[in-house]
Amino acid sequence: MSDTETKSRPTAPKVAIGEAGLVSLLLSISKSTRALTSIKLAEMGFHNGQDELLLALDEEAPTSVSRIADELRVRPSTVSKMLDRLVAKGLVERQGDKRDARRTMVRITPAGLDAKSRLLEVRASLEKELATPLAENGASVVTGLETVANLLAARLSRLR
Repeated sequence: MSDTETKSRPTAPKVAIGEAGLVSLLLSISKSTRALTSIKLAEMGFHNGQDELLLALDEEAPTSVSRIADELRVRPSTVSKMLDRLVAKGLVERQGDKRDARRTMVRITPAGLDAKSRLLEVRASLEKELATPLAENGASVVTGLETVANLLAARLSRLR
């Protein structure tokens, strides 16, 4: 590769926590991770969030829309819109709750289980790709990020 080619190749900006602050850094990580995931999802025919919804479903028993919404930290109406697309693809099905007719339950289909398996493979691949540089540096960043994630989830649940 020539010097001209090397100089013209765009490089990713480096972010230092001291410069950006923790919140800015976490937002940057979140946006970048979601953007990368979005690309991988699109290659599989999925939209953002559909992966989270499929992964939230229990293989053995139906799950209520409100429980999915709580787990995904979104409104039930958002879950309903996401479900419309997944139902159309045959990945999930809606059914009434036998004990409470006001509740809508969601069951994953065999095609949904297959898609869930493929999504888990993509997640594992991405996780390995992202974790390798951390392991090489001997970092225990994941533990710290888990603590931050749990703190944020707790604060969000109190505010909603």
